[in-house]
Amino acid sequence: MASAQLPADELKLIEKQLRYHDELYYRQARPEIADADYDALRDRYLELCAELDVPDSERYGKAPGDDRTPGFVTVRHRVPMLSLDKGYSQDELNRFDKAVRKLLDLTADAPLTYVVEPKIDGMSVGMIYEAGRLTRAVSRGNGVEGDDITAQVRASGAVPEQLTGVRKGALEVRGELYLPRAAFVELNRQFTAAGTRLLVNPRNGCAGMMKRKDAREVTGKGVRAFLYQIAWHDDLRLPDLHRERLAWLTRAGLPTNADAKPVADIAAAFQYCQDYQVVRPTLDHDIDGMVIKVDDTRCHDALGATGHHPRWGIAFKFATERKETVLLDVRVQVGKSGKLTPVADLTPVFVAGTTVSRASLHNWSELARKDVRIGDTVLVEKAGEIIPQVVAVVLEKRPARTKPIARPESCPACGTAAISEDIFVYCPNPACPAQLKERLHHFASRDAMDIGGLGESVIDALVTHLGVDSPAGLYELPVERLPELVIAAETAAGTQVRFGEQRTRSLMTALDASRGRGLARLLAGLGIHQLGEKFSELLAERFGAWDSVLAFAQAYLAGERAAVLTISKKKTKDLEAERVALGVEPMAGVDETTADGVFRELASPSIVALMRRFAAAGLSLSAPKRVIAAKPGIAGKTFVLTGTLPTLTRGQAEELITSAGGKTVGSVSKKTDYVVAGAEAGSKLAKAQELGVAILDEEGLKKLLG
Repeated sequence: MASAQLPADELKLIEKQLRYHDELYYRQARPEIADADYDALRDRYLELCAELDVPDSERYGKAPGDDRTPGFVTVRHRVPMLSLDKGYSQDELNRFDKAVRKLLDLTADAPLTYVVEPKIDGMSVGMIYEAGRLTRAVSRGNGVEGDDITAQVRASGAVPEQLTGVRKGALEVRGELYLPRAAFVELNRQFTAAGTRLLVNPRNGCAGMMKRKDAREVTGKGVRAFLYQIAWHDDLRLPDLHRERLAWLTRAGLPTNADAKPVADIAAAFQYCQDYQVVRPTLDHDIDGMVIKVDDTRCHDALGATGHHPRWGIAFKFATERKETVLLDVRVQVGKSGKLTPVADLTPVFVAGTTVSRASLHNWSELARKDVRIGDTVLVEKAGEIIPQVVAVVLEKRPARTKPIARPESCPACGTAAISEDIFVYCPNPACPAQLKERLHHFASRDAMDIGGLGESVIDALVTHLGVDSPAGLYELPVERLPELVIAAETAAGTQVRFGEQRTRSLMTALDASRGRGLARLLAGLGIHQLGEKFSELLAERFGAWDSVLAFAQAYLAGERAAVLTISKKKTKDLEAERVALGVEPMAGVDETTADGVFRELASPSIVALMRRFAAAGLSLSAPKRVIAAKPGIAGKTFVLTGTLPTLTRGQAEELITSAGGKTVGSVSKKTDYVVAGAEAGSKLAKAQELGVAILDEEGLKKLLG
């Protein structure tokens, strides 16, 4: 970070980077930076927030990654499912130990035992047992509420439905669902045979499996579990020590990790973490560190938690493994938006469990900053232990007469002259075949239209031999030609691989099913920059149908920018007044830059024409109707939310209000019925007091809504 940069500008840049990396990690399963680098960014962001006195309510990323998925029932956690603080060195573990001792009023030499457990790289889940029977399973979600995945957990067979020897009381047991490496390999073998996109890694494979709407699809897929914590319990007598609680869970028939180990002090905890790195490659499952917990659970309540993590535990993250290899070439990869990304071809090297022969170079500015050259010996690591990346050049091993690598002047796929924008280079040709294939991959992905059977070779053949020119072309396929479509060159036996009758029937079934996915999934599948899953859901919920979205986008571009769905934190009084005059309700969470780009794309002739083709092919261009159980006296009432509420997020409060028949708006006027105010409410609260609008706190809101 340049030292001359103003703190406010640096804060904006880092927030943008955090959002970008969170999207890659949580939604796309392709992180570009290591955990330690992300944590350094996050720490700097928090330093700047403190320096600039940014309110908690306006800070980005207060909750852990959100795994909630549309179509699942949302359940509130009785005890928040927080993430753990992280440490990367013995010094950081010592600081954790010192902080624990200070809070417990213990001297440096007083006994303090810990339990150290492998940190399973899977999907966090909380399972509630009542009278010993499994009654509910909930994903982490955003830490406050998660998705009900009870049916999926039962179908997986990962945990027993009835505990052994437990016939009364209730408890919530938390742990990780995971895919063993062998199960991951087998699933990818099946996906290869079916021609569908492969799972990126076991963690995301497990998460995707547990979010299948049809729970029967989870049966027999190899999902397993390790349980590691009792979050709460009623009417049960449990031991106080964590090690004894793990033994209790084992006796009850729940799978626990046999490698969990009690240790006498923090030095022994660090030593076990170091020793376990030798064991790590031999495991049948992935781990991404170790977890160190205070053994005496009676201390947990005394230690408490921050808004982000409990103070009684810490995750020790292993140092990222780095290996030397030689960079053979740099090829240009074309993305769905036309972005031209440099990718390194490497002499194969074994890194973190797999052989790596290609690695990300991120962008052309980063490549120039590192001065990577063909023939260099480079250091390679896996960002997030998933995506290989070149992190440095071993300059002392650089051969003579190497040359810097220049930015591409043209697209390697279509030959169009490339354009540079900031740190990125783009192919501006929307008809570029490489872009089209990436857009088709994205459109068919599970997060968008979820169309199975469209692997890389199939999409290549559809574009090359059947002339598919857009996602709409998938619904216009000549079905009679599909069985004979060649999807692979000659095999060793001299035969060509054709699509066949079975694949044709399966693809037609998948395409038919996708027609009813609805507006939000369709918008998310368009591949428009910044129009992801959340923004698409927001648009579908607010406008209900494509025609309304288009009308709004066109009005916005015609100059009615006061109608934008947010807006920035630097709202002027004139802009606010103009919004009120127009009667336009803002949507929280979308800034003007994002809105400009998204609405410009949505109103473009190419997208409008594409949506017409979708409609002609029978796709639903509307959002499913929401059933609202209006409460007497609430229907039609207008609410304004301001400040930070004690337990409800803004989204949760909005959901409570709209579910009761009310509506939320972004500004206070004489027409406002209620202002719901939390901590640091600011000018909206003052405006409500001035106008005599009824003011509620969180408790008052809950009582009003019943």
